[in-house]
Amino acid sequence: MSRYAIHSRRTVTPRGVFDKTLLIEDGLITMMVDDYADEFDCTVEDVGDFVLMPGIVDSHVHINDPGTDWEGFDTASKAAAAGGITTLVDMPLNSLPVTTDAESFRSKLNAARGKLNVDCGFWGGIVPDNAHKMVELLQSGVLGIKAFLIDSGLKEFPNVSEGDLRKGMRAIADSGLPLLVHSELSNNTESTTVNNYTELLASRPRKWENDAIALMIKLCEEYNCRTHIVHLSSSESIAQIKDAKSRGLPLSVETCPHYLYFNAEDIPIDNTLFKCAPPIREKENNELLWEAIKDGVIDLVVTDHSPAPPNLKAKSYNQAWGGISGLQFSLPVFWTVAKKYGLTLENVSALMCEKPAELAGIGGNKGKIAVGYQADFCVWDPDSEFRVSESMIEHRHKITPYLGRALKGVVKRTYLRGEKIYDDGAFVSLANGNIILAG
Repeated sequence: MSRYAIHSRRTVTPRGVFDKTLLIEDGLITMMVDDYADEFDCTVEDVGDFVLMPGIVDSHVHINDPGTDWEGFDTASKAAAAGGITTLVDMPLNSLPVTTDAESFRSKLNAARGKLNVDCGFWGGIVPDNAHKMVELLQSGVLGIKAFLIDSGLKEFPNVSEGDLRKGMRAIADSGLPLLVHSELSNNTESTTVNNYTELLASRPRKWENDAIALMIKLCEEYNCRTHIVHLSSSESIAQIKDAKSRGLPLSVETCPHYLYFNAEDIPIDNTLFKCAPPIREKENNELLWEAIKDGVIDLVVTDHSPAPPNLKAKSYNQAWGGISGLQFSLPVFWTVAKKYGLTLENVSALMCEKPAELAGIGGNKGKIAVGYQADFCVWDPDSEFRVSESMIEHRHKITPYLGRALKGVVKRTYLRGEKIYDDGAFVSLANGNIILAG
């Protein structure tokens, strides 16, 4: 039986930050004692004042595998391990085939096998013509279903209408799995030419999000379906979200580090690395997102890592792929700004570990440091600073809007089910990630 202990004077638990020693047996936390303890008759790894936090769970990642060279299971999960992330949940689009039926999901699983360096689950997708396949897809092992209310940018994954959602939503509700929604609604049937960031921001107004979220709140209530709003950008939607939650609706909401770290006023007008949808909005808007985080209206923070090859980012602003690449740096990006807003280590753990695990249905064994939970750990130094360089990027393509940024919080070690997989800049164990299936 594999057995060792790990000690930190800053161990982040659901009850607070404590000086703790954890006993790890066969990949699980089996005991927690106060202070440094060496009575376990096994090796004790002492990380001192480094923070011992649950492994981060990123429930919004586009791995783009199989069928593309945009990212990949190996590179995405290496980037995750280097960033203290021990669990990913892959989105059903930006791969070929897209994951909209049980057969395509099997293709996804085959592509992932043997290439995972951290654990990984998968979302399925709802599109206009697959409602009749929804029950089989929901029973295939996906952790939930993703929908777009606006053009996804991919012809293989078209957006759904309210009518399309109604065709599939009863099955989703009955499954108990969540429906994740890209919530933008546009009445504009004509394509809009966007030549720079200012025009991008004007072309995707807050109203699009506000109207889409209002629709999803209505459907959430009507079907009693777990509904999750992905990458919230519009602060004008906070009030209606807060009201829906106060009425007990099964509604949850995420936002992303790039909406909290960057402000539209500071984004270069012609740099397509910042192009994403919904767009990064103005500082006053983003300040209100922070307030919603502190108030508990926003439940979790995940990346929406949506990488693309450099040639697709080097196109004209109108044609460039809209997506932020930042999986590896999500913790320091978030922490750099979060500490300025008074958030604590416990807040970070709840937002980036516990709540994403709950969304994905794995909150019973991941996302917390507690007895019986998997020994997934992120050991990091919240007080050290580093500058993002191209040489440290583990994503397949070495482009990110965070390049050159000075960030607070250095990931020192990452443990997956008790095994150290990343140690101070080096990978020490690879290809040991598990596929996570619902049920």
